[in-house]
Amino acid sequence: MGTIELRGFAKLQGVMREKGLGFPAIYEVGEGLTGYQLLAQLAIPPADVEAIMINGSVCSLSAYIKPGDRVAVLPPGTPGPYRVILGIVGKKEQ
Repeated sequence: MGTIELRGFAKLQGVMREKGLGFPAIYEVGEGLTGYQLLAQLAIPPADVEAIMINGSVCSLSAYIKPGDRVAVLPPGTPGPYRVILGIVGKKEQ
């Protein structure tokens, strides 16, 4: 079994704190899972997440997360220019 380092930002940090997760949280992912599966485990609706970052790169929610990865969950509302600079635009459904 393996773990990831997990962070939630803005309102998602509060949601994760309510679930007893720290910042960052060490979270068990077994042999791995997708971003969608991670959100399901955390009971976070995909509509509340604009993108995830895996090891510093913006990825779609269908991206595979493996043990040892650093994962950040980003809510909608990231300021406009940063959405483009970070590559968030269009990543959710790829």
